[in-house]
Amino acid sequence: MIITGIAQGLIWAFLAIGVFITFRILDIPDLTAEGSFPLGAAVTIKLMVDGQSAVVATIVGFLAGCIAGIITGLLDTKLHVPSLLAGILTMTGLYSINMHVMGRANLPLGMQKTLMTMLPDSLDSNAQTIVVGVLIAIVVIALLWVFFQTKMGLAVRATGNNSMMSAANGIKTDRMVILGYAVSNGCIALSGSLVAQNNGFSDIGMGIGTIVIGLASVLIGQIFIRSRGMLWQLIAMVLGAVVYRLLLTIAMNVGVSPDDLKILSTIVLIIVIVVPMIQGKINEKRQLNKYLAGLDSGEKETINE
Repeated sequence: MIITGIAQGLIWAFLAIGVFITFRILDIPDLTAEGSFPLGAAVTIKLMVDGQSAVVATIVGFLAGCIAGIITGLLDTKLHVPSLLAGILTMTGLYSINMHVMGRANLPLGMQKTLMTMLPDSLDSNAQTIVVGVLIAIVVIALLWVFFQTKMGLAVRATGNNSMMSAANGIKTDRMVILGYAVSNGCIALSGSLVAQNNGFSDIGMGIGTIVIGLASVLIGQIFIRSRGMLWQLIAMVLGAVVYRLLLTIAMNVGVSPDDLKILSTIVLIIVIVVPMIQGKINEKRQLNKYLAGLDSGEKETINE
């Protein structure tokens, strides 16, 4: 059960990384994820069914997600559509595009080799998924960490932190926002590609609820690792996704119906949002009590008045 949860968490981790880029770095609520996730799956499985290798198909699936992110970015920055609505519009349009790519609502992979089955048969399916997930996670985290240390990466982070100040310092904020959308949805599509290969099919409805999964993974990861360093934050996203999938795996093994997993995901998200808020209020109250304890009676009376 634990191995299965870790294996699933590693291939869903790229969804968390993608959501982290828009939600935390750009400070944008992007709903494109629910369209770009199945887009990565649809493009990858379609190419593999048509005879392309898993490596090529996965890369193209990632690039397809980047294009979806660019479209949302253009709607947001150039047409001045509110970011939330821009994501909804792209997500809605991608539903039809995904149907055209697959040709039907569900496209099975067949006997084509995936990134997982390219590994030796001596490894079981979970071990294959873990190896692939770890290797790709190392590559993606390393590339993103290097990128966010460059001038362009720092410009993206500055734009998310304060767009007006960034623009005043000569940063092309619109370009940085579009770039952030592209990288984010590329990672999300990569996750969809890996999940589809692991499942053996792509489905038109596999993107439903992915934004909740991504947000829950982000918040869980940040509970475990609070470092502000970019490398540790990216690692936290992987850890958050693994912990989240472990929770779902445990829930299914104790009898929770698969039909109830969506509401369980919502409950988990609510908990990870509310608990840090409660902890913050408790810490504030403790600090206030310590401060008051250090005052003499006259100062306390003055504060009360």
